Amino acid sequence: MHESTPIAQDKAKLTLQTPDFNKAKVAIIMRSKNSAWVIANTLAALASQEHQHYDLILVDSGSTDGTLEIASFYDCQLIQIEPEDYYPGKVLNQAIEQTQADIVVFLNSDAVLLRDDSLSNLLDAFDDPDTVAAFGRQIPRPEAHLWVRRDYATSFPASNKAPSWITLSLPFAAIRRQYWQQHPFYLDAWASEDTEWGHWARTNEYKLAYVPKALVMHSHNYSLKQLYGRRFVEGEADAFIYHKSNKLIQAIASFSKGLLRDCYHHIISRDIAGLIATPCRLFVYHWAYYIGLRWGNTRVRQQIKNNQAGQRAVLSRYQ
Repeated sequence: MHESTPIAQDKAKLTLQTPDFNKAKVAIIMRSKNSAWVIANTLAALASQEHQHYDLILVDSGSTDGTLEIASFYDCQLIQIEPEDYYPGKVLNQAIEQTQADIVVFLNSDAVLLRDDSLSNLLDAFDDPDTVAAFGRQIPRPEAHLWVRRDYATSFPASNKAPSWITLSLPFAAIRRQYWQQHPFYLDAWASEDTEWGHWARTNEYKLAYVPKALVMHSHNYSLKQLYGRRFVEGEADAFIYHKSNKLIQAIASFSKGLLRDCYHHIISRDIAGLIATPCRLFVYHWAYYIGLRWGNTRVRQQIKNNQAGQRAVLSRYQ
C-alpha cells in the first residue's frame, strides 16, 4: 500500500507518491467511505477479474471503520480527503489527473462485480473507436426493497439498450480520458456528475454504450432522511443539466401517478409493509426533488456559485 497524502480543500491537484504507478492503459478509480461492510467483496471480485492490467486508485473521504485496513491488502494507490472536502465532480477530476491511462474505469466501493469477465466486457465496448463511454448493468442486492428492485429492472435491463433517462452511471462505468479532457466532470451542482457528462456526450452525438454483461451488484435501501438528500441534489442538478423548471403542479402530478403505480405493484406482490410505506416514501421522493429543483433554478437565475447546500443535504443525513 502506498503512502497517502491528505488533500486540502483549496488544493488544485493531488500529489501521488509513486511516479511510475500509472503505466497501465486502464485506471480504476474507486471512491469509499466507511465501506468495511462490503469493500472486501468488491476488491476480491475485482482481483478475480480476467482483465488484470490496470492501476487501482482508491479515494477515501474519511473512513472511520476498517475500510482502509481491508484495502491495505491490495495493490492500490490511496488518496485521502476530509469528508467536508468531498465534492464528486471535483474529486473525480483530481483523481483522473493523476493517471495517463487511455481508459478510466469507475467502480464504487459498494459495487460488487458478479462475473469474472465483467471488466473485460465493459472494456470491450471500446473496441469500437467511436465509443467515448460505457456503463454496466446493475442489479440490486438480495435485501433490496420491492420498489428498488423494480426501479433497477427498468433502469438497467438485460437487453442491450438502456432507457433514455440513463445517460451514464458511475457505480460501474468507463470513459476515454481524451474525452474527459474535452469535458471534465462539472462542478456546478454537488451531484449527478455522471448524468451531466453523459448528457454532454449525447448532446454532442458521441457514442455511449450500455453493456449488460458488465454485471455488478449495487443498490441502496435509503431511509427517508437519506432519500430526501439524494432527491434534493438530483433536483438541484437537473436545473443545471436539463434547465428544468420547478412547477408544483408537475410535482403533484408525478406524486399521484407514482402513488397509483406503486400501490398497485405492492398489492399484486402482497407486500403489505411496502404498501403502507409507499405514500410517505413517495411524498419525500417527489417533494425533495421539487425543493432541490427550485433551489437549483434559483442558483442558475441568480448565478449563485456556492454548491454547499447540496453537499449538506446528502452528507448530514449519513452521519
